[in-house]
Order: sequence, then C-alpha cells, then structure tokens
Amino acid sequence: MAKSLNEVGVGSKTKVTSISKDSNVRRRLMDMGIIPGIQVQISGKAPLGDPIEVLIRGYKLTLRKNEAMCITVE
Repeated sequence: MAKSLNEVGVGSKTKVTSISKDSNVRRRLMDMGIIPGIQVQISGKAPLGDPIEVLIRGYKLTLRKNEAMCITVE
C-alpha cells in the first residue's frame, strides 16, 4: 500500500517508489540519494513530526515534513 514517507513509523524500513513530479525539491532529494527503489529507514522524528530523520545509504538525513510528504513509499 502506497503512502508518503511522513506517515511511516519510527524504526520502520520502507522502499521509495516515487517522488512527486510537482515538488520544487525533487531534484535536491534525488541528488541526496533518494531515488525510486532505494530502501530507507525512519530513525527518528521530532515530537511534532517535523523534522524526520532517515537512514539512507549508510548516512543519516534530516527531512522537513513537507519534503517527506513528496516521497511515496510502499
């Protein structure tokens, strides 16, 4: 079932299926290694859900909630 990255719980591993084509941060996310097919793990979230820390390709990356909403995962 497809959902956005910000809906995934802490500690969960998931696979990126797409990044919204309308997003103004799409190119930046792809440059950081978030591409379709890559596995990401949610390693932490702030108390109000913004920002979100993900583990991807062996490094930790912090994303804003609006950036995570552009990423579709399964």
